[in-house]
Formats: sequence, structure tokens, C-alpha cells
Amino acid sequence: MKKTNYRPVALLVLAALLASVPFTGCGKKKDMSMKMNEPRNIHGVISYKRSFGDLNETHLKAARAVGIAPLASREEAEAMTGKLAHITTNELYAVDSLTHSIPYLTYGAAALLDSIGSNFLDSLASKGLNPNKVIVTSVLRTQSDVKRLRRRNLNATSNSAHSYATTFDISWKRFQKVEDPDGRPMQDVSADTLKLVLSEVLRDLKKADECYVKYELKQGCFHITSRK
Repeated sequence: MKKTNYRPVALLVLAALLASVPFTGCGKKKDMSMKMNEPRNIHGVISYKRSFGDLNETHLKAARAVGIAPLASREEAEAMTGKLAHITTNELYAVDSLTHSIPYLTYGAAALLDSIGSNFLDSLASKGLNPNKVIVTSVLRTQSDVKRLRRRNLNATSNSAHSYATTFDISWKRFQKVEDPDGRPMQDVSADTLKLVLSEVLRDLKKADECYVKYELKQGCFHITSRK
């Protein structure tokens, strides 16, 4: 008898069923890992200098209006309980190792810093990027801090908005990656991308009359003064 090449109907049905079932092996894990760090809707600002060009005089005027009187020493700042907020690294931002300033702000400036940190994390999440915290690099400077800074940096001004506890600097070069609580490895996000997202956050707060912002190129930071 002549043999006929054919597949049994049962095998054909089984093959069709298998083809319709989604594969749930390693490929799924790869797809899940690729959901983050696929940035979307990141525009930044047209120009850092043009968008954040508030001059020192503008910062000083706002600082004098809502800030404290300049302090002679760190001891005076520490004694101002109830008037100044002590800021430390938390879930919204990181405070750098401060060498020429101390971690105190008016309550209005501390609230602004909270908003920046929170808005930045929310924006990263909405754009599909892993969480990172902004790093605060300079805060309140007493008169003694200013003197020490000027001995190190001759270009440092003796009349700074930092003296009024309304002003702080946030790095645009460095950010602190938030580690996954379960210890899973997370992809890095470039500092350039994070800078773009941060610029959008600051632009929106500036437009809402919450702050003044100066783009500091040499210092690698955004110089920010609260208006409230």
C-alpha cells in the first residue's frame, strides 16, 4: 500500500493551542525589565541660561523679604528653634557632605525643597525612568562660613542669598540612585537625562512663582531661592 504523508488531527489541534498561549519564560522577565528606562516625553528647556537666568540681585531681594537676618555663627543657627528647619537626607532628596554651609532653611524654603524632590521622583516615574534623588550641595551660610569660603574661592560673593536661609543649591551633575528594596539590579540613567527632567520640574515651579533659579555652569548646580 502506498504511504500518505499527513499529520493526525489531534496533533494539529495541539499545535494550534500551543501557538496561542503566550510564552512565560525568560522573555517575559526581559520584557518586564525593559519597561523602565525607556524614556518618553522628555523635552527639557530651550536653554538653561535663558530659562534660569535670575540674577543675584533678584535672589537677594527675595531672600531679604522672606528670610532671616544673616547670622554670625553656626551656634546662632542651631539656637533658632522654631524659625529654621533642619534638613537631612530623606526619601525625597539627599544632603551632600556640606563644607561651607549648614543644613538649615526657612520653613518656606524647606517646603520648596520637598516639592522639588517629590516632583522630580514623580516625573521620573511618569517618564518610565528609575528613581533618583536630587542632591543638595549648599544651604545656609553664616558670616564665618562666607569668610572661609572666600579664602578658598576669591570669586565667592560676600553678599549671598545663602545667608538668609531661603536659598540652596542642587547639583545637576550628580544624583543619588534609589536602590530597589528587593535588591533587584536597576539600570542606570544618565546624568544628562536626569538634568533634563530636573530642569522641567524647576521650570514649572518657577512659572508658578515659587522660586527664582540661576543656572550655575562652573559650580555644576542650580542656585534656587524660595519666594515664600
